[in-house]
Amino acid sequence: MSHTKALNHLKRVDPVMGRLIKLVGPCRFVARSEHSHFFHLTRAIVYQQLSTKAASTIHGRFVALFPTQPPHPRDVAAADDLSLRGAGLSRQKAAYIKDLAGKVHAGTLALENVEQLPDDEIIAALTQVKGIGKWSAQMFLMSRLGRPDVLPELDLGIRKAVQRAYRLRSMPSPKRVLKIGKAWSPYATIASWYLWRSLDLEP
Repeated sequence: MSHTKALNHLKRVDPVMGRLIKLVGPCRFVARSEHSHFFHLTRAIVYQQLSTKAASTIHGRFVALFPTQPPHPRDVAAADDLSLRGAGLSRQKAAYIKDLAGKVHAGTLALENVEQLPDDEIIAALTQVKGIGKWSAQMFLMSRLGRPDVLPELDLGIRKAVQRAYRLRSMPSPKRVLKIGKAWSPYATIASWYLWRSLDLEP
């Protein structure tokens, strides 16, 4: 996927973003196309508030519980709570995942054609599920659907990166992040990718 148009726009409208693009280098953002939407949402729930290593281990054990790969919502909805806990899921996350699986299996959350909906409708649909808030829905829009204009203003990494890049005295509020990022539209997803990557650079 070519990101030339997005990079040209970001450099033109925001000198600070232009500097970040130069420092970070070529854009390697790409949406994940493997497996199902359901798989990615369950993965997002597992990964919440855990280190990547711990989450990866637990997610691997969770997936291995089921005969169908990737796991089918029907099987996950019917899964025994003790089995889910045995894979390393907290009681709360097990409940979240079963709520998601139950809604998908019952058809109250139709994931098959979700990519045909606008961003705000997808967020509204996903946040009906316990454990999926605005941030998780935005991550799905970006990393799974590849939506180009998503700015996860609640994300701690984004807020830290904005503070550092724009030399702010304190961490900006989500509202201020949105204000600063207004110029990045319609390529806020690419701007967000650069902000995250910028945290790996020497201060």
